[in-house]
Amino acid sequence: MLPAMIEVFDLVKTYEGATAVDGLSFTVNPGDVLGLVGPNGAGKTTTMRCITGILQPSAGAVRVAGHDLISDPVSAKRQLAFVPDEPQLFDYLTIAEHLKFYGRVYNVSDAEAHAAELLKEFELTGKEDALPGTLSRGMKQKVAIACGLLHRPKAVLFDEPLTGLDPVAIRRIKQTIRRLAAEGAAVIISSHLLGLVEEIATHLLLLQNGKKVLHGSLEEVRQSIPELKDSGLEAIFLRATGYDAEPA
Repeated sequence: MLPAMIEVFDLVKTYEGATAVDGLSFTVNPGDVLGLVGPNGAGKTTTMRCITGILQPSAGAVRVAGHDLISDPVSAKRQLAFVPDEPQLFDYLTIAEHLKFYGRVYNVSDAEAHAAELLKEFELTGKEDALPGTLSRGMKQKVAIACGLLHRPKAVLFDEPLTGLDPVAIRRIKQTIRRLAAEGAAVIISSHLLGLVEEIATHLLLLQNGKKVLHGSLEEVRQSIPELKDSGLEAIFLRATGYDAEPA
């Protein structure tokens, strides 16, 4: 088996005495798509921001492609891409200029050729000179993903990647996630859309109050609650988090 691409060890993150993530450990292997789910405030976004180095853990460790995020952050982040729930683009750079900028930042030797491939994949060919202010929400998201993938990261994290997208954009991004996994990347998707997670994830990590509630392959997660093993992920989520006992 190939070594894990994302490794999280006893991760703790506190804010002013409140614990957002509490002793979390898990790994994501090449080719895996991990669905990171949980109620609001469960610690999903905090976990992803610690993995990407946006936040520094209060305790614990993170490794990306074998590189420790604290002691060797540059090497770790060179193997990483993070696509937040809101596309973060530069107002006065065109789509082509965005890709050129990321190519220079990551020193991508074939940046121009690979950018052209990504523009074609995301159906952005012919729109290279467009500024972000002229783009739809879905197109901005596709530009952000293209920029994130330009350096061919081995670990890719998506935070609510389908929010506000139309069916065509949703289909395209799902296809891209499957492609990344097939090519050996380790992928994490944080989403409230349990149907999406059930459709494309190979593994599940359910958090509540910053702690791991369920973790494993989708089949292992289903088998962990025998009476719900033939049910959908929503029923398992509600049972595991205790929300199925609440009145409808």
